[in-house]
Amino acid sequence: MMKHMVNLLKGEVTGRVESGFPERVLNLCAEYGIVFWDLRWESPVAFTFTLARQDWKRLRKLSKRIDCDMTAVSWRGAPFFAGRMRRRYALWVTLAACLAALFYGSFFIWDFEIEGNETVSQQEILRALEKYGVGFGTYGMSVDSFELRNYILLEIPELSYIAVNVNGCRAYVQVRERTPAPELVSRRAPGNTVAAKDALITAIEPWDGEKQVLPGTMVKEGQLLISGVVQNDFGGVRYLRGMGRVYGRTWYSLQCKVPLTAQQKAPTGDVRVQRALLLGKNRINLYFNSSISGDTCDKIITWKKWRLPGDVALPVTVVTEELRPYTLTERRRTEDEALRLADEALTARLEDCLDDGEVLRRELTARVVGDTLLVTLSAECSEQVGRLVEIPKE
Repeated sequence: MMKHMVNLLKGEVTGRVESGFPERVLNLCAEYGIVFWDLRWESPVAFTFTLARQDWKRLRKLSKRIDCDMTAVSWRGAPFFAGRMRRRYALWVTLAACLAALFYGSFFIWDFEIEGNETVSQQEILRALEKYGVGFGTYGMSVDSFELRNYILLEIPELSYIAVNVNGCRAYVQVRERTPAPELVSRRAPGNTVAAKDALITAIEPWDGEKQVLPGTMVKEGQLLISGVVQNDFGGVRYLRGMGRVYGRTWYSLQCKVPLTAQQKAPTGDVRVQRALLLGKNRINLYFNSSISGDTCDKIITWKKWRLPGDVALPVTVVTEELRPYTLTERRRTEDEALRLADEALTARLEDCLDDGEVLRRELTARVVGDTLLVTLSAECSEQVGRLVEIPKE
């Protein structure tokens, strides 16, 4: 492959030799070190072969000493292409204008590469950058990374670090997200730990204060579990934080109604594709009808950015919109399908109710009520039921 590419850059000629003694031409090639390939005999007195452009010129001069007829059948390679193009002035002017535009455009930002973000979206970072003057088409030399960092960190408090480095027409944005500081707990403010919900206490671990219940006690919501008001040795009281962890068994009964009839999409089979060009921030629609798809039509949008070899981004993006109309038809759900949907919904609700706990036992019951399936989830859980309440100061 490399040898073929080198030959195309140098230029290669496929020639035809006809002579009463054609082997004399091959002897000349061997004597003067002329390399050839793709030798094909057409007859005992004629053959074709391929050789480099410079070797073809040498061989034509040497073949004048022998009786042979040499003709060029075809030419390939860069020198011949440039020769054919040398008088097409409009083409060269257009090429020069494109190269000049490409060189001039390399001083502007046409692509962003963002690294290090997990919870903060790329769109939010790009909007903040554009708000402070760094967006598509911004002059790369004008970006002050130090000053920009101060603005962006104030705009997005979830970030602790941001750096913008411009290399050619691409801006590399490196961010580091802020680790949320733990909630500060004041040990001076007195408080009590009370039950956050009805539970059967299984374990109580007071960190500060005195426990008021024992394991195996059934408590109601709001009942005092760890007291922050304790008596001292002198008959008075002292106020403590009253913190700790209290574990207990809790019971939940959650219900969900699932309709047994549902609407589903039925594609019509018609697919309409329309395209548009994004030149920087300007959009050029390559279609004449409206882009509004309507309520009963799925729109699938894909973006493809034009890039040169070497992954050099251009300020041109092709937007492809695929419109797929559908009709809504009613279908009847099976009870198993409705039960599965209800199970997923009730499980999510149960997880939201739990506070640092786990499900010990669960049971699903279902019955049909009219055109709906009524599903009840009964669960027994073990979780942390203590809640700290500060004692108001008098």
